[in-house]
Amino acid sequence: MLKRHAPLFEALFIASDLLIVSVAWSLSYWLRFASDWFPVDKGIPPFIDYFRMNIFLWLIWAWVYKRFGLYRPMRGSRRLREIWLVIQANFVAVIAFLAFTYLFREKSVPFSRLVFLIFGIVSTILIIASRSAVRGFLRAMRRRGYNKRFALIVGAGDLARQIAHRITSHPEYGVELFGCLSSGKEKRAEKLTGSASHVKFKIVGTYQDLPKIIENHAIDQIIVALPLSDHNKMKSVIASIGDAIMDVRIVPDFHQFIQLGSRVEDFDGLPVVSLASTPLSGINRVAKRITDVCLGMLFLIAALPLMLIIGALVKLTSSGPIFFTQQRVGLDGRAFTMYKFRTMIMDAEADGARFAVRGDSRVTPLGRFLRRFNLDELPQLINVVLGQMSLVGPRPERPVFIKEFRRHVPKYMLRHKVQAGMTGWAQVNGWRGNTSIEKRIDYDLYYIENWSLALDLKILGLTVVNGFRDRNAY
Repeated sequence: MLKRHAPLFEALFIASDLLIVSVAWSLSYWLRFASDWFPVDKGIPPFIDYFRMNIFLWLIWAWVYKRFGLYRPMRGSRRLREIWLVIQANFVAVIAFLAFTYLFREKSVPFSRLVFLIFGIVSTILIIASRSAVRGFLRAMRRRGYNKRFALIVGAGDLARQIAHRITSHPEYGVELFGCLSSGKEKRAEKLTGSASHVKFKIVGTYQDLPKIIENHAIDQIIVALPLSDHNKMKSVIASIGDAIMDVRIVPDFHQFIQLGSRVEDFDGLPVVSLASTPLSGINRVAKRITDVCLGMLFLIAALPLMLIIGALVKLTSSGPIFFTQQRVGLDGRAFTMYKFRTMIMDAEADGARFAVRGDSRVTPLGRFLRRFNLDELPQLINVVLGQMSLVGPRPERPVFIKEFRRHVPKYMLRHKVQAGMTGWAQVNGWRGNTSIEKRIDYDLYYIENWSLALDLKILGLTVVNGFRDRNAY
């Protein structure tokens, strides 16, 4: 069984990571004090003082990486997931190392903060590069048939078919499908059909045959993927596995209930499956907020002269206030006051709330120009800096319209699981203004499920490249 080799691979990864962080620590010292890239005003500290910190470096990195799950098997994981985990783990480890050295250092041994900054960048790059190289090598070997694991799927429904398709479609995972067990109703051999190419779906027995197959065949991994109709048999299936020494994984059949994405959370030691989760939590939310504050302040300062000119023109061309404030709904369904330059006449909604239409007589001539180029939305940079909005996210809607939309548009309220934005994935794809609500929701939910800082920057870039002109504005 290949499971017995797992500790060896884990030990090799640990040794490799610790060697790399040591090299990165020494390299950072050299870059700071011996490379002539940075001025040295207070003398060069002895290298031995930095070298002695390696023991603490190893302890911190090994513990942090272990806590982040970077030494677990990642055969079926995406490369980007491991890269993001390394970035997060390195950030935490560098902060912990920095705190440790400054808390327990001797007064005669000052450590350069610039060394820590260089070290954080260099160690992250080197570890990502080394792990990518190792993972790439292992994937290449698995494609050639080396280092394989044999998997047995308990279940023969749609969920089992999806798992079988993923296994057979990714030889780089190094998993070979031995077969599937059914309740006894299915035929002994079937084929996967659908959008994927035809893949053999071999049923090798029933649930009752599980102990015999475990005993007579070299199975490394059992994947329990019972359909909902067979979940009452879960207890007997697990009992059949007994104390067999192999990986056992359970894939619950709840795909039809997932609203956004799913993840397993810990609730006081109990695993809890979340059916509506987003990547925007924890450190991701902090990273997005930092980006919003930094870029929001930069954009606000850059746009301030233009905003002063627009404010003066609004005041000179029509009676009423410069700014128009309105209640909108943002994160977690909470209402906030959104700022815009006023583009309509006073008391434009005296007869009740309604959308603007083409040729709307309530819109002022200047307001029509501002709407066309979305310049009326520049004051929302204030909302971004205050934390009420984000630069990128689903556009916020008014409470009066939300009550109507949620009755007719499935999953409409899920868009409020993230901060409302000045621009979004729907908007850069042309779905803004008086366009299909259903399409906008589809794009909003795609953004929420697939969020990343890279996607945010892409949307901001597309907003700038495509210009601010809104062809659907009235």
